[in-house]
Amino acid sequence: MEIVLMLLKVFAVGGVICAFAQLLINYTKLTAGKILVYFLLAGAVLQAVGLYQYVVDFAGAGATVPISGFGYLLSKGAMEGAKKGLFEALTGGITAAGMGITAAIVFGYLFALFSKSRSKKN
Repeated sequence: MEIVLMLLKVFAVGGVICAFAQLLINYTKLTAGKILVYFLLAGAVLQAVGLYQYVVDFAGAGATVPISGFGYLLSKGAMEGAKKGLFEALTGGITAAGMGITAAIVFGYLFALFSKSRSKKN
């Protein structure tokens, strides 16, 4: 039963984040790129003021998988690196998110190798 409750929390929080993004797409003139940047910055800012960690503790992957979770991870790494010095503050975010960045590059490359690219037909 505990797993079911955790899954409900994950899907609820992740769903709310995604639903909010969909509302922005449908009812504003913001482009997808701008929305991604705003969500990334929101995750970073909410972590900087200490709020996003509560969401992560509550929802786990529901809060870390969306792009706002990437902003959270970058700022968390930078804040932890800042405790060691200036250089670590500048590189801490990339160090913390390195595995995710590497996976995105490797899997993107593999999918590009094994898929046939073509332009969309309008």
